[in-house]
Amino acid sequence: MSEVLTQLGKILEERKSAASDTSYVASLHAKGLNKILEKVGEEAVETIIAAKDAKLSGDTSDLIYETADLWFHSLVMLSHLGEPPQAVLNELARRFDMSGLVEKESRNKS
Repeated sequence: MSEVLTQLGKILEERKSAASDTSYVASLHAKGLNKILEKVGEEAVETIIAAKDAKLSGDTSDLIYETADLWFHSLVMLSHLGEPPQAVLNELARRFDMSGLVEKESRNKS
């Protein structure tokens, strides 16, 4: 999985400097962080709706599709702010040996 994220991270970096009329990612970067955040929010809502629908129907295909869109736009957001996908993987790895409750409590003390 990290190979896919690494490859996607490289593509996203390359697309930052592409012409905005030839690349969707470049067009998002050209429109700025607020537009990218709008897309992340839109995809989050669509993912939530797809999860609710999947619970009722038992079909998760739309949920998978929308989650991919959410992850993709989250990666564009990170790229816009100069962070590679590996930064998130590193943070997740850091939490492996930590209870979720302990991790949450550590954030409350910061």
